[in-house]
Amino acid sequence: MGNRTEEKPPGAGRSSFSLIDPEKVFGALSLKPGSAFLDMACGTGQYAIVASEIIGDEGFVYAVDLWEEGVNIFMELASAKGIKNVHAIVGDITKPMPIEGNCIDVCLMATALHELTLSETAGPALAEAARVLGPEGTLAIIEFEKIDRPPGPPIHIRLTPEDVERIVAPHGFSKEQVTEVGPYNYLMTFNTDATA
Repeated sequence: MGNRTEEKPPGAGRSSFSLIDPEKVFGALSLKPGSAFLDMACGTGQYAIVASEIIGDEGFVYAVDLWEEGVNIFMELASAKGIKNVHAIVGDITKPMPIEGNCIDVCLMATALHELTLSETAGPALAEAARVLGPEGTLAIIEFEKIDRPPGPPIHIRLTPEDVERIVAPHGFSKEQVTEVGPYNYLMTFNTDATA
């Protein structure tokens, strides 16, 4: 049962971007002009657009999603804003991405880990994140608070920060911090662990 790009993947079309405070998210990510940023499961790329504006023309943004329509919307938006430092890829983040290893400074997975955990594909996606991140790289995970109220997925598939750390740590990452980034969401950042 393979995913086909014309099918809408789970979670496609739903974005957490309108629920979060971009200043809190990007303040915690330490993006600088010239950084390389990867948005895994980017949807329509709203996080990637903000990142591209922060890192400037000398930086580079990759945005990857299985949902072709979302990737096309992202590219149209980037083009309309005159943003040229982006590369959008219709692809599966649980399989090798056409991105060189050790070249990304910040890799973001916004409200995607719970879906990957549900489909038992978090491991391959996190292994890909570890492959592309540089030795000083940061993995950033945004998830919904484990509370039983909308917006967001049902409570039984939501992840606590402890759940996220348990899932992420075996792939060579060390927890850095947990930041509240909105009334419903938190951001966790992880460093690549040189001892892993």
